[in-house]
Amino acid sequence: MKVLLINGSPRKSGNTYTALSEIAETLRSEGINSEIVWIGNKPVRGCIACGRCKANDNGRCVFDDDVCNSISAKFAEADGFVFGSPVYYGQPAGALLSVMQRSFFSNGSQVQNKPAAVVAICRRGGATAAFQCLQMPLQMMNMPVATSQYWNIAYGREEGQTAQDTEGMQTMRTLAHNLAWMLRGLRGENAPAVPDREEWQPMHFIR
Repeated sequence: MKVLLINGSPRKSGNTYTALSEIAETLRSEGINSEIVWIGNKPVRGCIACGRCKANDNGRCVFDDDVCNSISAKFAEADGFVFGSPVYYGQPAGALLSVMQRSFFSNGSQVQNKPAAVVAICRRGGATAAFQCLQMPLQMMNMPVATSQYWNIAYGREEGQTAQDTEGMQTMRTLAHNLAWMLRGLRGENAPAVPDREEWQPMHFIR
């Protein structure tokens, strides 16, 4: 099995990558392969509702001058997905939303019924709004949503600081265990009655 993790941050090795790496490592411990794909920091077009992708019926957006189609082409080989984004003005990164909207519309058959999750990373506030925004396309695409012990949110500002959010990192690991459990169950493999769970590690930010 393989999980595709999409890093929607313009910073390749920033805090979104840190959170997705925690998920990837936990999936590896579960015997599940993963790939982190960075959307880059070049312009990404928004969908213009031209409908050309449906007329062509090839699973590709008609605009082929950014990363959308190269990411969409990986959907077929993936059994599950995690979409990660930093929080900008209480919203996900615009480039990631554009990729999700265009790839789901043009190649949605390759994500249908595959479990998925989203991750939001922020300095302080707006994470729950961004998290909810990212989750909405999954439900429209009939993708079972993997949950965690809390909303899939972690905190940090400077590169790598998210690793210091112990509860946030535990939330990422719990998400990965839950996703692995869902993948096995959906494939008809033997799975425990409940996923592996760590003892809760609550954290706040008062120093």
